[in-house]
Formats: sequence, C-alpha cells, structure tokens
Amino acid sequence: MNDNDLGLMDAQSLAKLFKSRKASPLEATRAALERIESFNQQVNAYVYVDAEGAERAAKASARRWGQGKPLSPIDGIPVSLKDLTQVAGMPCREGSLTTSEALCDTDAPPARMLREAGAIILGKTNTPEFGWKAVTDNRVFGATANPWDTRLTAGGSSGGAAVAAALNMGVLHQGGDSGGSIRIPAAFNGVFGFKPTFGWTPQWPPAKEPSLSHLGPLTRSVEDAVSMLNVMGRYDYRDPYAARGQPSCWGEDLGRSLDGLRIGFSADLGFAKVDPQVAQRVREAADKLADLGANVVEVDPGFDSPLDTFRKLWFTASLQQWSQMSSEQRELLDPGLVANAKQAEAWSAVELFRALTDRAALTQRLEYFNQHYHLLMTPAVSLPAFEINHEVPPGSKMRDWEEWASFSYPFNLSQQPAASVPCGFTEQGLPVGFQLAGGKYDDIRVLRACYAYMQAHPPRFPSVPNPAHYAG
Repeated sequence: MNDNDLGLMDAQSLAKLFKSRKASPLEATRAALERIESFNQQVNAYVYVDAEGAERAAKASARRWGQGKPLSPIDGIPVSLKDLTQVAGMPCREGSLTTSEALCDTDAPPARMLREAGAIILGKTNTPEFGWKAVTDNRVFGATANPWDTRLTAGGSSGGAAVAAALNMGVLHQGGDSGGSIRIPAAFNGVFGFKPTFGWTPQWPPAKEPSLSHLGPLTRSVEDAVSMLNVMGRYDYRDPYAARGQPSCWGEDLGRSLDGLRIGFSADLGFAKVDPQVAQRVREAADKLADLGANVVEVDPGFDSPLDTFRKLWFTASLQQWSQMSSEQRELLDPGLVANAKQAEAWSAVELFRALTDRAALTQRLEYFNQHYHLLMTPAVSLPAFEINHEVPPGSKMRDWEEWASFSYPFNLSQQPAASVPCGFTEQGLPVGFQLAGGKYDDIRVLRACYAYMQAHPPRFPSVPNPAHYAG
C-alpha cells in the first residue's frame, strides 16, 4: 500500500490535493475505476459501471477546482449508489428478473444531491432482490463475495456497497437499511456503516416498506460518512416521510471528548445468541470506549425480542410486492421472498395493527432508555460472515436471516440512528463490528462516539480480495 496512491485516499485527502492542484478529480476517478477493474470480477460489488460518464463528470470537476469554484467539499470524489436507487442514465434492476435494463430518466434524492455537489458517480452496487434479505445474491447478477474471504457472504442488503468501501472501489458509498442492511454488511466487511434517524436522508421512490427504510453511508471512516451526510442528509419534498431539522454539519462534534457520555452496554439484549468470538471482541471494544472517557455500564434495555413484530411488517411488504405481479413475474422471484409473502397471506388486518402497536411500545421503551443512557452498545451482528449463497449459516438450523440479525432490526422499528463500527477480527481473520444506537435525532452524538473509537483504534482493510481465510 502506498500513502500516495489516489485509489486509497479518503475524501478529505483528495479534496486537499484537488485544491492544491497536486492531483485532479480525473486522476482520482481513474484510480477508482482501475480498482474496480482489478477487483470486481472477484467480489462482484458493482453491477453497473459508467466509466465514460464518470470521466466526463471528473473533467468538469477538474475545471471547477482549477477555477477555485468547487460545488462542495466532495466535488470530484468518486461515489457509488446501491442498485435500489434510481440514477439518471443508469438501469435500476433492483436485483430482479422482473425489472428491465431500461435507463432511468430521473435521479432519486441521494443521486441528485451527490450529483449537484459535484461527486463523481461511478456506478451501481449489488443488492438482493428488492433488498429483501441480509445477504447479497440475486438471479440477475449473482452473489457478492466478502473481500476477506471470497468463499463467504458480504452480508446485505447493501453488500456491494460495503465491499466497494472495504476495497476502496470509490470513496463514498450509499446504502439502505430496513432491517440492518447497512450495519450488517459493514460488520461483515470491516467498514463503517451508519443508519441515520428515519426521514433525515430522503428517498424516492419509496422503499418496499417505507417506514423501516433509512438511507446512509458505508465508508472507511466516520469523516467520509459525514462528508456524504452533509450532502445527502437534506430535505427533499418528494419523500413523503422526509423530515427537516438535520444538523448544518453532521460532524460538528467530531473530536469532542467522550467524558460524561453514558453508554449502556448489552451483550445480547437479553434474547440474542452471540458467537463467542464476536462477543469477546465487542466486550473489548466496550472497555476501550471506557478508556476513552465514556461511562460504560452493562445493562438490560428491558424489551423482549421484536422478531414477530418485524416479520409482520417485513413479510407483508413482500406480499404487497408479490401481489402486484403477474403469474409469469412471480415465477421469476427469489423463492425466499415468495415464501415470506405466502406466510403473510395468512395474517389478518388485526394482527398487522397489533404489530404496529407493539412497534410503538418498543420505540417508547428505547426512547425511555435514552433518557438514562446517551447510547446503547451491542454487537452489530451476532456472528461473523458465513458461506456465500446461503441466507443462514449452513447447518445452523436457522430458518431465515432475521434469526441472526437480532441486533439490527429493533432500531429500524424504532427509527433511531445506529452505526456499525469495526472492532477487530475473529481468530479466522474475519471482521467484527459493534453497534452504537442513540435516541431519535441524536445522530451527532452517535457519530462523535464512533469517531473517537476509530481514531484511537484505526481499522485495517484488505489490500486485495482474499480467496481463503486471512489470518491477520
């Protein structure tokens, strides 16, 4: 690895070089495209790359920097968008054989905001069909592999974005999270992933279950995530759930001490089964946060597993998707998505309404918790990455992904901000992440704590995709 390699640099370093004219956005874009060309065949992170469009946009950015008139601090920075997000001039297959290769004529809010800020859109990253599960494979493009061991899953549904971040195939990567789809692949690939407060990062067209879905960044650093949030974390009228009140700078508290910060630490939330090595790495991270000045107290947050509540909403969204399709289209769908839809067919309106009531009670409980503790710390995922092309670890007797994602979907139900922070590796060399969640609209404090940890304990990234376990 070379400290002067543009393909390894973060957004802040690149912007400084652009300003001083020691490097250009075109050079940075070509470096990112070279990394995609070198690595993508092994990991399948990108499903569409617009090299010509990216170079054209980079040349325009270079002219702006040369005139001293960049559109924003991320003008010229290479970015990707998840293939559930519409980008004008690119297809949006959503991982589904039921969609077409037609090019979109409209930018969704994150694409519009990033483009207007001068960011260089490289292409689209892989996702499972309609983002329905927490691993990334589909019948259109195949599976995305974990760069630490390409025999293993990258997680999902933002698996392509997480792998692109781990290998720096571009600098800023947009993901989406309806049940852990940013935080799970962030943990599996050893990168930073942040799910903002619901409504603060607008999306349109609506997600399949719009009240659960949050858009956010997957990056190598908190600073890069902040750079992205300062652009895409703004109001857009097209999103009927969009909220105002975002901070003028999402990173305004980065660098502040953790003194006085009260963190409740729960190893299992009282109901989750956790791999012993994951549990050990996360407990060590809790001790490190205490060493940084936080007051970390082991607690029971006081709620039961909301798995049934989440399934009622998530599976019903699959049923709604399935019900709109012709019989021919239904034959093309992922069988797991169809199984979820079929299960939801048996539920009554009263059962769904009861799930909404239970969701409100969970949200109330978590917001009450945050009156006593600023943040709640847990593992990000209960286990390390497992074999690719499987929804659950082979031989585990689990039925579906929600059973191993117990730590993530509660915070989609509550719509609170939550992040996955890399905190070391298993004995087999697989990344582990811990989760920090805060009360609604307390995103700045979550980012502050994540930044303090990552500054004190910088993560390590794969230099190339590894075809076997990397014991590091």
